[in-house]
Amino acid sequence: MISRIIATALLLTASATAFALDIKPYSAQVLSAEQQAGKPVTLHFHANWCPTCRAQEKVFQQWKGDASVPGTLLVVDYDKEKELKKQLGVRTQSTVIAYHGSVEKARLAGDTDTDKLRAALLSAN
Repeated sequence: MISRIIATALLLTASATAFALDIKPYSAQVLSAEQQAGKPVTLHFHANWCPTCRAQEKVFQQWKGDASVPGTLLVVDYDKEKELKKQLGVRTQSTVIAYHGSVEKARLAGDTDTDKLRAALLSAN
């Protein structure tokens, strides 16, 4: 009986983790795969020298593995991904763009408010 309870608890934990926020470095392949699968995916245009980006990163890291904020967060190197910035009309670091599949659901720039960042990520679900 106890082994069944433990097995069920492990299964539930694994299921919750499968839908929890996953944070990865940006790659065009991962973005494309997530969008084609119709999954929630968010881009965070981050620069190491940017204090706002670092503040956003701290908030996102708090949600890593949190099932209440599902989806994938791809961290885009603001200084290197010039073509992607041009393609998406990103003019400033600390820009966050949330998608459900390939449909843009939210866009924030320069915002560190926890509630607004959460709302942006959740809009992609």
